[in-house]
Amino acid sequence: MTSHTDTGAAHPAVTYSSYLALDDLLAAQHPRSDEHDELLFIVIHQTYELWFKQLLHELAHLQCMLEGGHTPQAEGALRRVLTIFKTIVAQVDVLETMTPRQFASFRGRLAQSSGFQSAQFRELEAVLGRRDPQVFEHYPAGPQRDRIAAAMARPSLYDSFVTYLTRQGYAAAPRADVTAPVEPREDIQTVLLAAYADDGDAVRVAERLVDLDEGVMEWRYRHVKMVERTIGMKPGTGGSAGAAYLRTTLDRPMFPDLWAIRSSL
Repeated sequence: MTSHTDTGAAHPAVTYSSYLALDDLLAAQHPRSDEHDELLFIVIHQTYELWFKQLLHELAHLQCMLEGGHTPQAEGALRRVLTIFKTIVAQVDVLETMTPRQFASFRGRLAQSSGFQSAQFRELEAVLGRRDPQVFEHYPAGPQRDRIAAAMARPSLYDSFVTYLTRQGYAAAPRADVTAPVEPREDIQTVLLAAYADDGDAVRVAERLVDLDEGVMEWRYRHVKMVERTIGMKPGTGGSAGAAYLRTTLDRPMFPDLWAIRSSL
């Protein structure tokens, strides 16, 4: 018979290392060359993927809070998302300590791998409102493709904000098709102008969403400039268009109505 004193042996105490699975985490970097800078490249991009995972987690919570009309909780979630975006923008500074020649020293080892293949970032874009079926060219049938498709098929953060406006007592009609790209709407702009005239909870949330829009655009801009700084206008790894494509994503606000009303405030 096993005594109670044996419990500790069967279930060892949780440690810092075991709780964070550090053995697995720190063994997950596998440079394909002996070049000094390749480890930095891997660590930075793995860190991005962890932040993308957290952003997806936080944005799902934010959408629930908006759709439930919970202003304080929505503001708290937005503050966290904004802070994470500031962090991932700042990480570009670390990557830019690597010169073009240092990157070129191991770039060929990346083969067909490319940041365009980040399924989490594609899912994040979809949650933020992007609807671009061409992204599926990078993903064969499977769980990653399914997650992106599911995100494109459900309401985006913009749609959750429209629902929030109705919870605040404004006549904001939902979009007829949430799978379509977000386009400016005069009816929503009229609602927003009324909300800004009231200067209540809806305005505080709206202004934080403008902050988020700016944060995403800042991330895109820094990403473009980092790519241009590192490889110029060369094609990206994996045959992607590199900086030329990234430039096309720069001026695509998630909340076009919140920008359109600025001239009327």
